Amino acid sequence: MKSKHNPFKRKQFRSEIILTSVRWYLRYSLTYRDLTEIMEERGLKIAHTTIMRWVHEYSPELDKRTRPHLQKTGDSWRVDETYIKIKGKWNYLYRAVDKEGDTIDFYLSVHRDQLAAARFFKKALGADHNEVPRVINIDKNPSYSPAVDSAKKAGYLPDETELRQVKSLNNGVESDHRRIKRLINHGLGFKGFWTAHKTIRGYETMHMIRKGQVALPHGSHMEQIKFIEEIFGVAA
Repeated sequence: MKSKHNPFKRKQFRSEIILTSVRWYLRYSLTYRDLTEIMEERGLKIAHTTIMRWVHEYSPELDKRTRPHLQKTGDSWRVDETYIKIKGKWNYLYRAVDKEGDTIDFYLSVHRDQLAAARFFKKALGADHNEVPRVINIDKNPSYSPAVDSAKKAGYLPDETELRQVKSLNNGVESDHRRIKRLINHGLGFKGFWTAHKTIRGYETMHMIRKGQVALPHGSHMEQIKFIEEIFGVAA
């Protein structure tokens, strides 16, 4: 699992400290100042802005290094979007899970329209861990239907893929939103789109690991920690 590239080169703090700080922030409902206090109890003085920079830097790296290890998702998709406030304005986080609740993919957008939905489908369909959907369940957002039609015309989706709207089937993805929203709310929000995008990549990836979407012998918490350390090359 270890990567040849060392992402911690020339950093002031040891890689174990950086990775632990990032992992705790992305997994638990903490603020950067909470983490500063936790680290200070352990004899480490780290500015909250330093931890914030680590999260922005290593969240996309966590996403990139985890994706090759994700298990295949199911072919029944539940698609929905939720609202995320960035710098006082509402943005939209498109998300999908399969019928087992495993995350298929996510996409942050300034707009809630056909183009955003189409980009989300393209991203999800291009991910190696996803099966081509047999059925896609949607909410009342009218942009999904033309986005699916355009994906079929472009060859991303087979014509046989069924699009349906059954409210009860989307309860799973709506429930899954809550974990991500809780982390965002406890983190006290975002000041810019791209820092939000980077952080959410970390939240979502950690959520997938936590849900057991990486094949581990027992899927325990300690095995998940070891997996993250190994893909960053800092395992003992």
